Amino acid sequence: MKQFEFTLNGNKYDVNILNFEGNIVELDINGTKYNVEVNKQAGKAKTPQIVRAKTEAAKEPDKSYAMTSSPAEKKGTGHIKAPLPGTIISVFVKEGDYIKRGTKLLTWEAMKMENNLNSDREGTIKTIKVKPGDIILEGDILIEIE
Repeated sequence: MKQFEFTLNGNKYDVNILNFEGNIVELDINGTKYNVEVNKQAGKAKTPQIVRAKTEAAKEPDKSYAMTSSPAEKKGTGHIKAPLPGTIISVFVKEGDYIKRGTKLLTWEAMKMENNLNSDREGTIKTIKVKPGDIILEGDILIEIE
């Protein structure tokens, strides 16, 4: 565990702490093992905790700027919004289609990568606001579902 060097009455001692449980310490002093009882029990090591003050940026975002629907919102109504800016490559659904959760809706290119956008709800496609070749920004409404 730990190694110390003590001088007692002019004599040098090499002390290794082998084990420390409760108030019993197992020591190796110059090659001889000893069990020593300590009068005071060692306290547990405290783990430091980081406490951060709330700043303006850490407050709840304004709901009007939300990029996606909240988990509590009724599924089957609402909008599918663009999670990233990019260019629409293809649309796999049409207005009036009934879709289930996980249905592949469209593919768009963002940062030189093709991404698929799947439905996070089920319902009927009310309107499709994009077509292949359209440039979209983060948060743009792509598809309305009712």
